[in-house]
Amino acid sequence: MAGRATAAQRRIISAAEAVTGRIVGSEAQLEGLVRRGLAFRHPRPPRAYFLTPAGHRLRDELLAATPPPPAPVTDAATGVFTARTGGEGDPVAGPGRQREVHSAWQGLLELRRMTRPDGDTGRPCGWERTHLVQAAALALEAAGCMPAGAEDTGGGYRVAESPQPEAVAVRLIPGGGGMDDDGLGGLGGCAAALEAAGWQVSEHQERGGGRCLLASPRRD
Repeated sequence: MAGRATAAQRRIISAAEAVTGRIVGSEAQLEGLVRRGLAFRHPRPPRAYFLTPAGHRLRDELLAATPPPPAPVTDAATGVFTARTGGEGDPVAGPGRQREVHSAWQGLLELRRMTRPDGDTGRPCGWERTHLVQAAALALEAAGCMPAGAEDTGGGYRVAESPQPEAVAVRLIPGGGGMDDDGLGGLGGCAAALEAAGWQVSEHQERGGGRCLLASPRRD
């Protein structure tokens, strides 16, 4: 698929916003991507350009071909947003992070609206189904749930891949701040946040005696 785009167009695709797929470039470059079925122009002002599902797949291919080093939660140089899955280090808290999370979540809702024929924002979109861990982590952080830090001492959630197809596992790291109850910081709060974001959630007992959630994007 990469051969269908020029080097300049591949750079534009690689630099697309991860969640919304918004791209920037010259009019000729962007229209060229539209003709190749890799992008589309939104009909409403400001009539920005976004990647199609094929464009998102090409972006994934391009990034996988040259894997970047592990990125922090928000790269100060590039401004690339990354949802916290738990274990990245001390949380970057404060109004700035809250604005970033809110903006990313609103962008994801817009992506849902644009890519569903009925414009429904209550169900996960194709991007979420191919980025399960990041999508679930964004839903949790946007709802105000607390991710775990690197030391596993302050409590919080961790989102990880699951052996079950199209599902992620959400585990709670015990710690302070009421993280073991069913409030916003507990498994019950995580389950409620994911269900409100359009995910199917079930709770399971693990071999070691702990509990975890299995969550998958709802289809109906």
